[in-house]
Amino acid sequence: EVQLVESGGGLVQAGGSLRLSCAASGFTFDEYAIGWFRQAPGKEREGISCISNSDGDTYYADSVKGRFTISSDSAKNTVYLQMNSLKPDDTAVYYCAAVHIYYSGSYYCVTAGWEYDFWGQGTQVTVSS
Repeated sequence: EVQLVESGGGLVQAGGSLRLSCAASGFTFDEYAIGWFRQAPGKEREGISCISNSDGDTYYADSVKGRFTISSDSAKNTVYLQMNSLKPDDTAVYYCAAVHIYYSGSYYCVTAGWEYDFWGQGTQVTVSS
């Protein structure tokens, strides 16, 4: 059974930090890229970061670049999202998802959510001002 389980969300003050985890099971971790998405109430889902587990390439949306860092631990089948300098606008439910698209020697990141194969249940992040 495929599972993606997010954890690490919570309530934090503006300027603070959180680290989200995405624990994966049931598929070959190194043959997927893992993306992080978020959705705030009344807003569209936004793809904010992604890492390829085959070659380590990363992607960041402009809204989080320089503040968030994605990393992957293949020994634990877990992807992390370190979030620093959090702002109230970062408040959302955060989801991780896995995508299996092979091209030119690696399993690479995509930004379109519809292309992802598996999704976690989400974790709430609330940033107070």
